Amino acid sequence: MADLFIDGEWVSGAKGLTREVRCPADGALVATVDEATREDTERAIRAARKAFDDGRWSSVSATERGKLLIRVADLLERDTEVIAHAESLDTGKRIIEARYDVADIVSSFRWFAGLANTNLGRVVDPGTTGTFSRVVYEPVGVCGLITPWNYPLLQASWKVAPALAAGNTFVIKPSEMTPSTTILLMRILQEAGLPDGVANLVLGSGAEAGAPLAEHPDVDMVSFTGGVITGRRVMAAASVTVKKVALELGGKNPNIIFADADLDAAIDNAATAVFLHSGQVCSAGARLLVEESIHDEVVDRVVAIASKIRLGGPFDPAAETGSLISRDHRSKVAGYVERALAEGAVLRCGGSAPVGPAFDDGAFYLPTVLDGCTTTMSCVQDESFGPVLTVETFTSEAEAIRLGNDTIYGLAGAVWTSDMGRAARVANALRHGTIWINDYHPYRPQAEWGGFKQSGVGRELGLAGFAEYVEPKHIYENLQPAASGWFGESEQNIT
Repeated sequence: MADLFIDGEWVSGAKGLTREVRCPADGALVATVDEATREDTERAIRAARKAFDDGRWSSVSATERGKLLIRVADLLERDTEVIAHAESLDTGKRIIEARYDVADIVSSFRWFAGLANTNLGRVVDPGTTGTFSRVVYEPVGVCGLITPWNYPLLQASWKVAPALAAGNTFVIKPSEMTPSTTILLMRILQEAGLPDGVANLVLGSGAEAGAPLAEHPDVDMVSFTGGVITGRRVMAAASVTVKKVALELGGKNPNIIFADADLDAAIDNAATAVFLHSGQVCSAGARLLVEESIHDEVVDRVVAIASKIRLGGPFDPAAETGSLISRDHRSKVAGYVERALAEGAVLRCGGSAPVGPAFDDGAFYLPTVLDGCTTTMSCVQDESFGPVLTVETFTSEAEAIRLGNDTIYGLAGAVWTSDMGRAARVANALRHGTIWINDYHPYRPQAEWGGFKQSGVGRELGLAGFAEYVEPKHIYENLQPAASGWFGESEQNIT
């Protein structure tokens, strides 16, 4: 069966290319899918352009668009097990995590379904009588959506749902390593009754299949989630046609524990913050900042937890976390740890691949704790995107804030303290897009998600996430038109 979805049809790539998708937990073949070329992506863009320009979706009432998104949410919920199974195979994550992801995906579609009929417009005081002035919001047009491999369908939902709610058309390109659930989503959109050409799917590499989404003049906005280096390239390519850009580029997120915190809760959550999904989370609490007086207790207890975390495949009921996405990525994580040790970090646990027949064919890496770190080290400044925790210490509130902000990123962070005044001060001072107080990782589709500094541009989720997919237009109406009299008729005869 063909895997590219263009103009309402499932088709193969123009050059007949295919790519194998393998489970990173054991190397087993998951699927062989069609591979798009630049030619295929440009064809998909043309289909999305035509579908937007003829109004087959943008002219549908907001109420009906919302109803379709509700149908999509219902179908996703119906197919939870199928989707979770496919997501686990592609990513190597535990099936229980994939089920939680599907529930979040359903919530995202329902949230944006409710926003579809939201009137963001407003009447403006024109300042003069006999005139009427208003601001309206219209769909931005054709959207290029590029999604990552760590949360394939969740990240797709954060883009597809608002794009459709606002009345746009789109072309989506998922990571070439994890395409399965995006294919399933397109089938659900088709089943829900979305008009042909509104949603289009291309599969393949970023350089070949994805690049036209940033470069092509018929694409009006591009939304990308991934690494900062690729994000810069997307932004540069989009600048040629000055298209709208939304980028979510990861982070190096501080998790700050003060001595007066509930240490049982703080330590437990510190492990979850960084080792969930083997650290392959953009908002992972990979930087542990601990008040100096409690350093030994906190780190010893975190190491004890990390040393006992059970690794395993997606369907292993005893597993607590899974593999990395690929052996190549594991090599990058291993190199990151090696550089940290060369810089003077102290290895407290992990630092290697697990040994045993259950792990031989996979891309597993042990939960790792690096102590004695400082912000001058690359392991503190660079994103490992793996199960690696760096530990720093501080002696004052001001120092904790300074260290927490000493990064080019600004996606997320947390503060643990029983002093609510301190919690508020630190949360206000940290330059990160999401701050948790005495918790880590929860998010809500109603609340904006995104980062400061090099963690990205724009927001996903919330009202601002919806606003990324619309354009404001000011309409000024003169109810009593008359000559302006600015340039009077000349009484001189010109000879």
